[in-house]
Amino acid sequence: MDGNGTRPGLLGAIGRTPVVRLERLAGPERAEVWLKLESANPTGSYKDRMALAMIEGAERSGRLSPGQTVVEYTGGSTGSSLAFVCALKGYPLRIVTSDAFAPEKLWTMRAFGAELEIIPSPEGITPRLIPSLMERAAEIVEETGAYATDQFVNRDMLAGYEELGDELVEQLDGRLDAFCAYVGTAGCFLGTTRALRRAIPGVHRVVLEPAESPVISGGRAGTHHVEGGGAGFWPPLLTREDFDEVLAIPEAEAFATAERAARVEGLLCGPSAGLNIAAALRLAERLGPGARVATTNVDSGLKYLARGGGR
Repeated sequence: MDGNGTRPGLLGAIGRTPVVRLERLAGPERAEVWLKLESANPTGSYKDRMALAMIEGAERSGRLSPGQTVVEYTGGSTGSSLAFVCALKGYPLRIVTSDAFAPEKLWTMRAFGAELEIIPSPEGITPRLIPSLMERAAEIVEETGAYATDQFVNRDMLAGYEELGDELVEQLDGRLDAFCAYVGTAGCFLGTTRALRRAIPGVHRVVLEPAESPVISGGRAGTHHVEGGGAGFWPPLLTREDFDEVLAIPEAEAFATAERAARVEGLLCGPSAGLNIAAALRLAERLGPGARVATTNVDSGLKYLARGGGR
């Protein structure tokens, strides 16, 4: 950063994303639903916040040396965002990923110069997939001495997402009744809700997961196709004290809501944002007129077009 706290170049474009009210999906009989347009970040994803926070946290602590290789396991957007940040900061990046995820994400990682190792999983996001990516990434770190960002246990990312929560407080004038988010690492949920709770102590915090793999709800891990979450295990950084409710949303509802958002609101989003909006609409119906619910449009629907919306 420069002396004014401004990051150089495109890194300075991360964050300060707009928030919009859904005017048609949530009618007057429901609470207001507000959507943070994280697709406005440089790579079209809220993971830009996370990637920058992890890299800068490692730089400050001395865990990451100039020119050192960075390694991460990822289902897509974290990889794209890390590849973007590492390209600008001069770090080689190795990514362990899978063909279970949108090809546009893999193409974006390569475009920024990342080296990819792809583990096949034609059936989708299985309970075994993410652990297998994690194991292979750990092997690469052991073999090469690279720095592991290790997103599921990396607390540096929370600072980036707390900025998102602070922005919501400012943009909504401190008026918010509930916040919900689909969780993978749970970093966005934790960072955002911690900032929200500082300013709005009574805000209702709702964790979201796919109904096909309802681990946080107390069910069994299963296979699903909603990228960005539902890893098949409890996120290590998330505790039961961090949320007030958990909702499990069927993937069919997530995909259908994403399609409706495009046709009714003009919002091009992916299935994870579709899941967020579906849950927000449920909460809005429960809370009723006069209340406010917020969630995130986590990335751009342009990342899912090759599979007809991510299916």
